[in-house]
Amino acid sequence: MTSTVPALGTRTAEGSALQAVLLDMDGTLVDTEGFWWDVEVEVFATLGHTLDESWRHVVVGGPMTRSAGFLIEATGADITLAELSVLLNEGFEDRIGRTLPLMPGASRLLGELHLHGVPTALVSASHRRIIDRVLSVLGPHHFSLSIAGDEVSRTKPFPDPYLLAAAGLGADPARCAVIEDTATGVAAAEAAGCRVVAVPSVAPIGPAERRTVVSSLEEVDLAFLRGLMTEMR
Repeated sequence: MTSTVPALGTRTAEGSALQAVLLDMDGTLVDTEGFWWDVEVEVFATLGHTLDESWRHVVVGGPMTRSAGFLIEATGADITLAELSVLLNEGFEDRIGRTLPLMPGASRLLGELHLHGVPTALVSASHRRIIDRVLSVLGPHHFSLSIAGDEVSRTKPFPDPYLLAAAGLGADPARCAVIEDTATGVAAAEAAGCRVVAVPSVAPIGPAERRTVVSSLEEVDLAFLRGLMTEMR
């Protein structure tokens, strides 16, 4: 899904303007990280396997090829990666078709960014079929473009999705604020050279250079994001 990209914000003399905001989806905007794990547990139960709760931190935030591949290897389940991917996507679609809770502060933040014409992209490791279902709830008008995990040759933790999103918005990655909830997503955004706001969902994430950690999106607004760019000067 692509729409007209709004004009970039005015730069300061030091070039510190926020040019775009790039947002992860699962666990960042929608409260669905738990959905994925529940579906994985259910699917493997039908295959005769019980998932260890400790594996949840291994698979969270990763592309399906990595998470599904790990679970097949860990359990020894007699199923191919392609077959498992279909079952997981179908199970997840069923879940979000019944309910799709937003993370606290998500609706307000998206509305504020849209109101002020900030170029915004949805960048997810989920497949396009899942992203389009979620976009119908989040409101596609809130995003200038979206990047799906099955549309890039290398998805998170590689920087490719965020570099592609920045390029699509005509923005300098260093002037993009990325909002992520997992270490995998944070690694991808930082490798792309973006300024990161981490909102940990399942596993803790510590602060670091070019990274700010908050407990909720309710702490994040446009003034906060613009301030991150000012701190870089």
